[in-house]
Amino acid sequence: MKEIQWKTKFEPFKIKVIEAVPVTTAAERLAVLKRAAYNPFNLPAEKVTIDFLTDSGTGAMSDKQWGALMAGDESYAGAKSFYRFKDAVTSVTGFANVLPVHQGRAAERILFGVIASLKPGATIVSNAHFDTTRANVEANKMEALDIPVKEAYLFDTPGPFKGNIDLAKLKKVIKEKNVPLCVMTVTNNSFGGQPVSMANIREASKICKENGVPMFLDCARFAENAYFIKTREKGYQNKTPEQIAREMFSYADGAWMSSKKDALVNIGGFLAFKNDTAWLQKAKEALILGEGFLNYGGMSGRDMEALAVGLTEGLDENYLAYRIESTAYLGEGLLKAGVPIIYPPGGHGVYIDVKKFLPNFPQSKFPAQSLVCHMYKTGGIRAVEIGMLMFGRRDGKGNWLPAEMELVRLAIPRRVYTKSHFDYVIEVMAHIAKNKKDIKGLAVAWAPETLSHFSAKLKEVN
Repeated sequence: MKEIQWKTKFEPFKIKVIEAVPVTTAAERLAVLKRAAYNPFNLPAEKVTIDFLTDSGTGAMSDKQWGALMAGDESYAGAKSFYRFKDAVTSVTGFANVLPVHQGRAAERILFGVIASLKPGATIVSNAHFDTTRANVEANKMEALDIPVKEAYLFDTPGPFKGNIDLAKLKKVIKEKNVPLCVMTVTNNSFGGQPVSMANIREASKICKENGVPMFLDCARFAENAYFIKTREKGYQNKTPEQIAREMFSYADGAWMSSKKDALVNIGGFLAFKNDTAWLQKAKEALILGEGFLNYGGMSGRDMEALAVGLTEGLDENYLAYRIESTAYLGEGLLKAGVPIIYPPGGHGVYIDVKKFLPNFPQSKFPAQSLVCHMYKTGGIRAVEIGMLMFGRRDGKGNWLPAEMELVRLAIPRRVYTKSHFDYVIEVMAHIAKNKKDIKGLAVAWAPETLSHFSAKLKEVN
């Protein structure tokens, strides 16, 4: 019997346990937002109806993962859970030298601390550093330089691999600067979760090897990137996501992962090296100093068991097809509602192009953050700004300098929300699109120097 290709893409799982979704009034939300100083990170989750703040650690674990928790070995050294975790990471990446950490930024802190001790004042080059990556590079007195392809900035122009690194610029930067590391972020989070092609990874690796520069993958969303390669890049249609992922890692000298994304866990991560190098030995010392022993890092045995299972589940092709297509459904719905997005939608979220959505809104009034707050006031939707608050600089006199982009990211937790939740978000955003005059600007009342967006306090202005 011939296989029929059905148009409806359903969730490839059944729901066993439910959690009540908070439903609030407009008056409640306004009061809560004021108490939160107009910062979504300060909002209590029990007052958030749809939470798109992040896709990091907010997914739902499977029955197999919950079962694996019971097998957790909490021995301080030599725990069975560590070896299951390590074998799972090595199976996916091919890297035998694996250090467990509590999440991705811990790996970044360790790695860039090691590099800075050996190459002070160096330049780390990437298709795009995300917020914690950039912060850890700069905290170690190094330069974080982004060199995405020019298509990355063409938000409303379709393109299959807008997450790629600019290869010509990569050659130029390596020749002109002290570059000890190239970071390939897959998918490219700062530019809309756009994928990186295998050809781009392969060629970047070749350039780096010719110049003696290691290349690492920031692989929090490697499985989604592998699925995009399968569906968009010639020659990969008949390969599994796991096979594609192994080839991606084969071109790298190491990787780190916030496993709270594509490994489908609530906490955990790793830093892995292809070879036993001086970097690895220094990283082990830093791990013990700041995270924990080599056999657990910042994780419990239970965490490592769940992560080992999640790495496999995150590469399941049926799950990935549902994941990518459901994200696209939300993105297409927003477009039809009059909300411009980075197009096509990426893997883990939809990014609203705020400069296009609010063309006359002065950047000095934090338009992306203003839209984030208005989304919460209107419909209880929590999202995150990628703009002047997250990446803006200050001039030393307290004045904020314009950022390159003003985006709002709707990061979608994995295996949590259904189509009706997305339909609700689309309805709310359609209302906002028709009533833009109601959006009020913001000013910063207080903010720390590093990673300002996490704890800044703001106030409304006319």
